[in-house]
Amino acid sequence: MRLTLLGTGDARQVPVYNCSCPACDAARVYPSRRRGPCCALIECGAQRWLLDSGLTDLTERFAPHSLSGILQTHYHADHAQGLLHLRWGQGLVIPVHGPDDPEGLADLYKHPGILDFSQPFAAFERRQLGELRVTALPLNHSKPTFGYLLEGEGRRIAYLTDTVGVPEASCVELLRAPFDLLVLDCSTAPQPVAPRNHNDLTRALEVIERLQPTQAVLTHIGHAFDAWLLEHPEALPSGVSLASDGLVL
Repeated sequence: MRLTLLGTGDARQVPVYNCSCPACDAARVYPSRRRGPCCALIECGAQRWLLDSGLTDLTERFAPHSLSGILQTHYHADHAQGLLHLRWGQGLVIPVHGPDDPEGLADLYKHPGILDFSQPFAAFERRQLGELRVTALPLNHSKPTFGYLLEGEGRRIAYLTDTVGVPEASCVELLRAPFDLLVLDCSTAPQPVAPRNHNDLTRALEVIERLQPTQAVLTHIGHAFDAWLLEHPEALPSGVSLASDGLVL
């Protein structure tokens, strides 16, 4: 089983328009420092599922029939905007499984085109998708949001974004067996007050301590957090690393 992080930034992405912080200036010079909308690709046997669809060039990145479908964490624009163009394809149907959010994004439900939204996940529902087993895990966010436990080929991977902390019931589900990799939302440096929609580093490390994965990778990174880490390179403990666009795990 292989997970490729296609985008690892927050809604602003990196570099941020008209920002001259050290992280944004570096990203303009070094393409490896850039961060696109947060999303990933999970491959297991013949299965290839996109985790979120915030990339606006999906029709260029993925040839027709090359995706098994899309696992949406939620329907905020930076995670779903790529669907607005993808839907106008023809000659195929792409299943989109995610939370049952009556609002969705824009007019996607009214004009779904080739996208099939007819089978949303229920909380803690498990689905066997060929060689890949997927469990929907509720998260703490301002829209209905699921993280996903991905199991196959002897590996267990948890992909959890966007969230503040992780609900206890989702932690219990994850702790039923050891897992190899945790990809976790961490948008900001440590904050003096509890964040509202996304983990800061303090909350992310608390989640990692609770779940005890073999490896943890932080994603949904904001430009200010990137800049802070340039000054605090020792802030990430052993076994915890920062995601980058294109990283294969």
